[in-house]
Amino acid sequence: MSSFSIEGNIVDIPHKRTYTGKIRVDQGRIGNIQALSETTSPHLPYLLPGFVDSHVHIESSMLAPAEFARLAVVHGTTAVISDPHEIANVCGMEGIQFMIRNGRSVNFKFYFGAPSCVPATPFETAGAAISTADIKQLLQQKEILYLSEMMNFPGVLSKDEEVMQKIKAAHEAGKPVDGHAPGLRGDALKQYAAAGITTDHECFTREEAVDKLQNGMKILIREGSAARNFDTLADLVDEFPDKMMFCSDDKHPDSLVKGHINELCKRAVAKGIDPYKVLQAACLNPVAHYGLDLGILRAGDPADFIAVRDLNNFEVLKTYINGELVAENGVSYIRTSPMPAINRFSCDAIKETDLLSPATNYVQNGTLPVIEALDGQLITRRLNLPPKLRDGFIVSDTERDILKMVVINRYTRAAPAIAFIRNFQLKTGAIASSVAHDSHNIIAVGADDKSLCAAINLVIREKGGVSCVSPGKEAVIALPIAGLMSGNDGYAIARAYTQIDQMAKSLGSGLSAPFMTLSFMALLVIPSLKLSDLGLFDGDGFRFIYRRPDTAPVDRCD
Repeated sequence: MSSFSIEGNIVDIPHKRTYTGKIRVDQGRIGNIQALSETTSPHLPYLLPGFVDSHVHIESSMLAPAEFARLAVVHGTTAVISDPHEIANVCGMEGIQFMIRNGRSVNFKFYFGAPSCVPATPFETAGAAISTADIKQLLQQKEILYLSEMMNFPGVLSKDEEVMQKIKAAHEAGKPVDGHAPGLRGDALKQYAAAGITTDHECFTREEAVDKLQNGMKILIREGSAARNFDTLADLVDEFPDKMMFCSDDKHPDSLVKGHINELCKRAVAKGIDPYKVLQAACLNPVAHYGLDLGILRAGDPADFIAVRDLNNFEVLKTYINGELVAENGVSYIRTSPMPAINRFSCDAIKETDLLSPATNYVQNGTLPVIEALDGQLITRRLNLPPKLRDGFIVSDTERDILKMVVINRYTRAAPAIAFIRNFQLKTGAIASSVAHDSHNIIAVGADDKSLCAAINLVIREKGGVSCVSPGKEAVIALPIAGLMSGNDGYAIARAYTQIDQMAKSLGSGLSAPFMTLSFMALLVIPSLKLSDLGLFDGDGFRFIYRRPDTAPVDRCD
């Protein structure tokens, strides 16, 4: 490792002070910081700690960790708190170890969690399970810093033995527990927080966030490709600067190319929030909360810092990690390297007739339960609408925007689960994906059964991917790593994703991120209505509205 010095306007976040100074780097660490003037220089960059994404599922970028890092460093991100929950649901412990190994291959600071809820619920089919014994084993690894989001909040409230054992294991290891409790308020929230759960990234109202803050939790403001809560929650940074962090949660590759935590800093300062408070949330709070071995611009720290043009737009000029220049002026110096793929995919091609939906299985009292997707949110609403019928079967109704949605078990041969959804607005064609939180079965939505069948079979052919079918045209991005990620060049994957996203929108979708929104329509732990490979699920009552007919008699809970 080389030694060097760099001059700039040094941003001392804890003391709310910026001054002209010189940083000396020796063998990857900060040797000393010398003040040269108490004023700033307009000719020098601003030097500050790197940005931290305090909660992200790397897998949602469709990139392996090394490629995620390659794109993220350009935006001044030096570390991420990553929950490998997605790959764990597909490949179990092997998947988690893949993420750790791949992350080690580049100069970037990945801090992983032990996934607490694999499978996420018993109401779906996953590819693996993570037991309490597995959790204890993972928590002994130095790369595992916390127990990942405890999504099973009903289990916490009922003091489910396995859930409480996992939380206890984290506390005994001296590691924090992340939360996941959308909409939880009042006495139930008090009980959830009292179990020792310290964060939440699922708040979608200010009132909910304040309630959680008052119960001792820290709030991670999420701005991802599908769920966007920044505008609702950003002002809390000004009121609770020591309890706030920024995160993306799930970020698709085209979005990552454009920006990361730096964009949230820019938007927060534009709202009039004190830049020092913004940077405390973006750079310091995650380090303190999770105990990261990450430099925060102090003598003796690892030389993890960035140079930005100013404290308004946060245009990143240089990114250093362990004293190495890893990005400069929009160019990443992290290289793409070949990597082995792991997967779990055992699914045969389907026929169009497999997608027939007899009205007798889904309609009651003349109405059909319909999922209403909400742009920019993971939550959905339930609608009860009259179906469009043809020869006794329910079909997609493009005029009223009630489209057929399908989830197919990718781990073993099984009949499709079918439901209907509004707000995808496809007038023709279909889209499909093997990225379907949390069990990552195949999910698809379409204007007709022929297009649905074609889109699903493209994903099956590649053993994982995202696909789009329109009249006379087909496109697919192969995701051979667990059906979630590609090991190829991240910028190339981002370009391919931009193209397939535009193709989906050309079919009529007005959603800002149709594939990302689709991927959450199987996420049962987020209310109100979702579809698993076993049937249509009520996330408020935590029960099936109806099950796939071949799994059990139709179970109506209306």
